[in-house]
Amino acid sequence: MSNSREDSHVGEENTNDVIPLEGVQEVEEASRDDDGVEQSSNKKKRGMREPSYVWGHFTKVTINSELKAKCNHCQAKLVASGHNGTSHLDRHLKKSCKAKGVPSVLDSLQKTLSVTRKDDGPSCIETREFDPIVARQKIATLVGKHELPLNFVEYEAFRDLMSYANPLVKNLSRNTLKSEIFKLYQAEKAKAMALLENNDSRVAITTDMWTASNQKKWYMVVTGHFVDKSWRLQSRILRFIYLPASHTAEFLSEAFFKCMLDWNVDRRISVVTLDNCSTNDAIVDRLMGLISVDSMLMGGNFFHMRCVTHILNLIVKDEMKVIEEWIKKIRDSVAYWTGTPKRVETFEMAARQLQVKCEKKLVLDCVTRWNSTYVMLDVAVKYKIVFSRLQQRDKHYTSLPTDEEWEMAEKMLEYLLPFYSMTELFSGTQYPTSNLFFPMICEMRINLDEWDLSNVHVVREMTGQMIMKFDKYWAQIHGILVMAVILDPRFKIQLVNYYFPQLYGEGAANEIQRVRNLSNDLVKFYEVKSGNVSDAVVGEFSSADVCFNFNLGTGRKFFDIRKFEAFASQNSETIVSKSDLERYLEEPLIKSTSNFDILNWWKVNQGKYPILAQMAKDILAIPVTAVASESTFSTGGRVLTPHRSRLHPTTLEALMCTQHWLWVNSKGKILESEIFNGEEFVDEDESGPQALEYFF
Repeated sequence: MSNSREDSHVGEENTNDVIPLEGVQEVEEASRDDDGVEQSSNKKKRGMREPSYVWGHFTKVTINSELKAKCNHCQAKLVASGHNGTSHLDRHLKKSCKAKGVPSVLDSLQKTLSVTRKDDGPSCIETREFDPIVARQKIATLVGKHELPLNFVEYEAFRDLMSYANPLVKNLSRNTLKSEIFKLYQAEKAKAMALLENNDSRVAITTDMWTASNQKKWYMVVTGHFVDKSWRLQSRILRFIYLPASHTAEFLSEAFFKCMLDWNVDRRISVVTLDNCSTNDAIVDRLMGLISVDSMLMGGNFFHMRCVTHILNLIVKDEMKVIEEWIKKIRDSVAYWTGTPKRVETFEMAARQLQVKCEKKLVLDCVTRWNSTYVMLDVAVKYKIVFSRLQQRDKHYTSLPTDEEWEMAEKMLEYLLPFYSMTELFSGTQYPTSNLFFPMICEMRINLDEWDLSNVHVVREMTGQMIMKFDKYWAQIHGILVMAVILDPRFKIQLVNYYFPQLYGEGAANEIQRVRNLSNDLVKFYEVKSGNVSDAVVGEFSSADVCFNFNLGTGRKFFDIRKFEAFASQNSETIVSKSDLERYLEEPLIKSTSNFDILNWWKVNQGKYPILAQMAKDILAIPVTAVASESTFSTGGRVLTPHRSRLHPTTLEALMCTQHWLWVNSKGKILESEIFNGEEFVDEDESGPQALEYFF
């Protein structure tokens, strides 16, 4: 088979050459002679073939009228007739030659010096034998992990480098590389499946869909989230599915269910987190009919989780139109001073002259993304004095905002900061988010009531519409999120006691009792599953039993951890210890610190509260957003560039999943700051703690 032809687009592959993901068969390499040397597409005549390297180690001799090949090292005599080829001579040199004290020339060429360091000890130099199979695997890892094009291995400079590093390296074609990537995909998938199978906790699922603009094709990504045996929060992409048919709820639910069956997690799902839309509601309804209700958490009443950040976006986005006229000049000013490199340089020079202490650069917002508008305003107000100075120097700059408009922008930043911080906080995948939802959302609802009493007309108008949408989307709090905060040793049931009187007034006592009943029933559910209580009976639940309705509350400042701790110290409870839950609630609250690790706390205390620890593993792994799945599409956009628009869907899935799994295995956890660095996503290792500091 000849080497792959160069495509008209750099990095593309031939879509007619499709390799299935399951049962991958290796693509045949270029034709080889008996020695394994790659041949060109125009096969040379036998009489013109180049001599094999083995004849540098053998001498042809005639013994009893028969041609033999005598080994120059061990004097062994092997058949040397033309029709026998040279493969057996090659095998002798590699495996059989036992010349004492005379190292094989081939072995000396294959061995290289390498520097190794084990267990943080001193570095040492040792010899290592070159293995062409390992070399091909490492090249496939390089291409898959760092989003390199498939024809990278055909770059002249790369081949020169490999030839210089080791003359024994044989050139790869893009088809051979693709075969190696599929092998790598299968190996990494097996590791991910083994990790899930050996884990005893439930798996929370997030999913989202994406249209590849270069291909005009739809894809659905499915991601699993769980806490492993070492109490580390883990995420794994399960599938990156091409959706060729109409995107009906029936088709999407069947594709999703097939993925669950393939990964054997259909009976271990805790919740499914989806964007808030009618199609997703229909998908959940169909999945409830496909998955056994007996295997679901509490009979499936917790099955559907709506994406929190998507709802936040719906609440805030339309209300930004109310302040559009107030920020128009600020947007025009930013657009003017970022319009050309010369203007940017002029603006930065003026900022230095005025000694403005702001290292951030001006950034123009995307009008359809309210959080980008927030970032634009946040930076622009810091350069307010610079805009004023530049108006005196540039007669073409005519959109300087008035003092009143700057004041309004600062007020809007104050009101939008909680929404922006909540979006960052809930978008994290490096830490649990389910236990953070309840206090944040309660505080937000209470603060909206306070803002509704503002003496600024624009604020009242904007807040009134926010309250209507807030009550529409969060008229009910998902019961599993109430349980998550109870499993946080800093809060427990005391946080429910703290908030419910503000939210429910006189009806708070009944709502608190419902939380207690739900807690007890959930504990019984886990006791039955674990076999600790064989005769426990778990009651039937309706959707109302696992949700808690919001009423209008009174206004106060955002969440003050000191006020809550003061409340908790004055309202501690004494319970006659019986169950895990009762003993846990009887213990005093843990002091809240900025570096508190809830998973580590449960790891240390799992022996003390075994049933609750299993509950914590399942519930704290639940993401309240679908960002983990959505962020995958940032990588998809880079892998599927205009010059690589012919990537077959199966190849694209192999590249996407393999890259994710490789990064997870090398770092222990996925680092979106290294992979998913799209402009709409942030480094969670930094944003998460910063957002937490804002709230606590």
